[in-house]
Amino acid sequence: MTVDIHKSDGPQDGPGVAAAPAAPESIKAIPVRHYGRYVSALVAIGVLVALIYAFAQGDVNWAALPDYFFDDQILTGVWNTVVITVLAMLLGVVLGIVLAVMRLSKNPVTSAIAWFYIWFFRGTPVYVQLLVWFNLGIVFEYINLGPIYKDEWSSFMTPFLCALLGLGLNEAAYMAEICRAGLQSVDEGQTEAAHALGMSHAKTLRRIVVPQAMRVIVPPTGNEVINMLKTSSLAVAVQYTELLRATQNVSQTSGATVEMLFLAAVWYMILTSVLSIGQYYLERYYARGSSRSLPATPFQRVRSNLLSFRRPKGGIA
Repeated sequence: MTVDIHKSDGPQDGPGVAAAPAAPESIKAIPVRHYGRYVSALVAIGVLVALIYAFAQGDVNWAALPDYFFDDQILTGVWNTVVITVLAMLLGVVLGIVLAVMRLSKNPVTSAIAWFYIWFFRGTPVYVQLLVWFNLGIVFEYINLGPIYKDEWSSFMTPFLCALLGLGLNEAAYMAEICRAGLQSVDEGQTEAAHALGMSHAKTLRRIVVPQAMRVIVPPTGNEVINMLKTSSLAVAVQYTELLRATQNVSQTSGATVEMLFLAAVWYMILTSVLSIGQYYLERYYARGSSRSLPATPFQRVRSNLLSFRRPKGGIA
């Protein structure tokens, strides 16, 4: 007797046979709504609108701002502010690097000199230092450099030179500490490995230590540049014609005293914004070796924030 057995490929229906499980449905993720953010944004916008309305109702001649925005005296003050900022920072950075190396030196004399310089210039206000340089003729009546240069101190110490020395030498004390912190942030094993390969101390600093320390040095240095831009307004005490003094000169002839102060504030904010953008991209450049993904640029952040307000597709909000 022959028995034919037919096998079926599909599941068998019947008692004792389990049915195949159904495929799981796709999960639709619904972002959580942060209503507190919307409320805080509305409150901030309301406060901003109230401030704008208060200033608009004040007795301020706002038409004077565009009238004098590109005035020759104002533009001269802006240029002098940029020049003294750049030169004072160059002096501060170069001297700060030298002082940082001296501070880290094993020579007790050079280390003590660097410590005393930093202690003195950080311990006295920059305004006082500017006035001291301006009135130092009471100590040095003449400046005598032998056959190179000889003149009276009052003729030698011009307002520009006084502002440059007062701001630059004071900045060097702060830059010395910034550079010292950056150099110490590099692992000592890097220096030992470079010396084991036969590199000199100077070459090790230039090729190994300093490039790695720049990631730590750049952010506070950018802040110091912006701070120097605003601190340059103190040079008005030594009769240097920077932005603030230029606006004061214009206000004496135009009678718009408060308006010119607002104009100076606008110019300072413009220059600060330009420096902030440069600082951001410089920090982004030196972050290449330490971050797997570079931080988003300001335009990328704006784009992502705008896209975040879009309603997600599908699901229930």
